[in-house]
Amino acid sequence: MEKSPDDPRGALVRPYAVTRGRTEPQRDIAIEAILLTTHRGQQEARFAGRDKQAIASLCDGRAQSLAEIAAYTRLPLGVSRVLVADMVADGLLALHEVAQVHDDDRMQLLERVLSGLRRL
Repeated sequence: MEKSPDDPRGALVRPYAVTRGRTEPQRDIAIEAILLTTHRGQQEARFAGRDKQAIASLCDGRAQSLAEIAAYTRLPLGVSRVLVADMVADGLLALHEVAQVHDDDRMQLLERVLSGLRRL
């Protein structure tokens, strides 16, 4: 039986194959960290592989968080974190760290988000 092009099993690749066996990123990147493609990334990402090219395209002209990158590319968060860390190290992506938030501020933010979701 031949798989259809829409069959998600046809696109399955083991995560360690995407990251060449690495499970730890070169640097820790927060899930909410904001990333943008650099000028260098616009020029060189097409030579960096399909997944990195997709990430560079996604972040070109539109800031994305690590969580959004993982969701849009349908890659596991750990795989996305390793690829993004590589791209930051190579100068293909610019990393904009999110300001440190105290636990009290974080709880207030989460409560506001939850309240907004309930209103939807």
